[in-house]
Amino acid sequence: MQNSEVIALFRNYITAEKRYSPLTVRNYMRDVGEFMAWGVESGEEFSLATARSEDIRAYIMHLSDEKRVKGGRPTTQPRLSPASINRAVSSLRTLYKYLRREGVVEKDIFAPVSALKTKQRLPKYVSEEGMVKVVDYVFRALESEEYIERRDAMMVLMFYACGLRLAELIAIDTDHFGNDYRTLRVRGKGDKEREIPIVERLRREIKRYVEQLFVQNICKSQEKALFLSKQGERVSRIEVQRSVARLLLECGVQGKRSPHVLRHTFATHLLNEGADLREIQELMGHSSLSATQVYTHSNIAQLQRIYDAAHPRSGGACRAEDVKRE
Repeated sequence: MQNSEVIALFRNYITAEKRYSPLTVRNYMRDVGEFMAWGVESGEEFSLATARSEDIRAYIMHLSDEKRVKGGRPTTQPRLSPASINRAVSSLRTLYKYLRREGVVEKDIFAPVSALKTKQRLPKYVSEEGMVKVVDYVFRALESEEYIERRDAMMVLMFYACGLRLAELIAIDTDHFGNDYRTLRVRGKGDKEREIPIVERLRREIKRYVEQLFVQNICKSQEKALFLSKQGERVSRIEVQRSVARLLLECGVQGKRSPHVLRHTFATHLLNEGADLREIQELMGHSSLSATQVYTHSNIAQLQRIYDAAHPRSGGACRAEDVKRE
């Protein structure tokens, strides 16, 4: 089977059968394309259908090699980080799992291949005190006469109150709400649908926001999207990212300012308030509990800081004998 045939079949599989988002499809196809290009550049006739475990290992070494600068001199920087390499290899693993299912390949060439060790990174989130300021700002902005200001405020509020992914928020239509805006149907990764409850204060604001859309005739076509551009069309990814970053900056949020930070904030605050991990998993649309458990590490880190500051045997706390001497 030719490489072009393998790529066409795989694209159809992740698009039509797995129903991955356009961005995910693009990333998978880029990873497969780069692997194929590396194989072709190796100087031998390279076929995706006949690749071996040795090829996968060699490709991982290639991605781990130091970058080259003009003149062929190596730098001290690796070509890709371990996390990025694991992501690229994960795309290839999906490809060859599909090819085995279809009978194109017989052997699992990934059986002897292990993922690279990566440094555990805690998800970035906004503190509860910081989100109080953001929410106060958002509710004031929702009273604005300007649609874009109201839209940006509502997007931030829904990211934080519903724990949505960026693609999920963009895909919301006005008819995705049920029971007088008390629930929201969301189609997440892998085309999996979930229902998110809407708290009363948010329900009232959403209802008012939608009513204003129709009264002000902001939508210039038959577009059903909840969030629109100035042209009356569904808002783009980059516009959402810029709007959220700008609003969070105006609220004084430090560090990374993005939709995903608000999604992490949603989960972290729920966990801090005693929500069950399984419930958070369902609300966020995680396919496995392990994806949700990263937030327990964040919670433990918070407990560690409290411990270091308050425990009498911790280096950060005053010892009883020190107090006596004073």
